[in-house]
Amino acid sequence: MIKAVIFDFDGTILDSETCGYEAFCDLYAEYGLELRLEEWALCIGTHGGPFEPYDELEKRSGRKLDRAALKDRYETELMNRSLKMELLPGVRETLEEARQLGLRIGLASSSHRDWIDRHLEEKGIRGFFQTIQTADDVEKVKPDPALYRQAAAALGVRPEEAVAIEDSRNGLLGAKAAGLKAVVVPNPMTRHMDFESAGVDLVLDSLAGRKLRDILAQLESAENAR
Repeated sequence: MIKAVIFDFDGTILDSETCGYEAFCDLYAEYGLELRLEEWALCIGTHGGPFEPYDELEKRSGRKLDRAALKDRYETELMNRSLKMELLPGVRETLEEARQLGLRIGLASSSHRDWIDRHLEEKGIRGFFQTIQTADDVEKVKPDPALYRQAAAALGVRPEEAVAIEDSRNGLLGAKAAGLKAVVVPNPMTRHMDFESAGVDLVLDSLAGRKLRDILAQLESAENAR
């Protein structure tokens, strides 16, 4: 029986993944370069992945860059763009239904705590979460399972009693490695990813118009059919 739902943040609650990509595209364009989505997607849901955008910009531009200045510019632009974004469709309704159903609610994100706290407070949804696990709480972020394992433990449930709501392959891999069921709701940055081979339990176009009760029933029905 599912007793908890654990949300990813970036790209799942708020489409900050698109904000980040567009902000970096603008930096690359200043050097006459294009940042391909296939490259950027390798960063989504993790840190220290196989693609490092600052390294690539320096390599392709052939110039020594002031990384600290570029990073400050990028992070300022990312924050400005993301604060203007609304919650992704169906997120608030899903959180409200999870509370009504008596489910425990957590958040597990590869981002840092200050970023998460700023946005949760700004969007008025901080009070929904009984635990928040971030990059500040683990040695390794997704696709490592630590974030999801810690979130489940903090909620007092076994991993198999929790479902992760994700948007990326790295996040999905982390959830499945931790033993959770996983629902993926792709966004424009992640729709091209291969979720099937990573063991996804359910892929949805959106949370909007979907009852959480029905989603959980579908997951449990599939589990019983195995």
